[in-house]
Amino acid sequence: MKRILVKIVLPVSLLAVWMITCYPICRKAEGFDFFLYWVLVGCPYGIRKMCMILIPKNFGIAGSIGILALNCIVGGLIGGVVVILRMVMVLMEIIKIISDTSGHDVQRCR
Repeated sequence: MKRILVKIVLPVSLLAVWMITCYPICRKAEGFDFFLYWVLVGCPYGIRKMCMILIPKNFGIAGSIGILALNCIVGGLIGGVVVILRMVMVLMEIIKIISDTSGHDVQRCR
């Protein structure tokens, strides 16, 4: 039960709440901004990678803020890929749980 809660329910529910929170920000009169949605949803998952790509060093204040903005965009894009990989991992965990509880051991020959 703890495995289901920690590996499936918690990550999916946190991602769903975050996606629902980001949805109204990206909905505009002209239409839906998918790029902004990708970056916003991926930001919490790519936050560790944001400042590893370009470090704002020996810049003025404008250059440093520009580099930080670029880091946020790149981190959001990386985080979007991480979100997809996490959902694949959740699906794999669901398949593992179903195969463990099925009762049929197909792989083992007796």
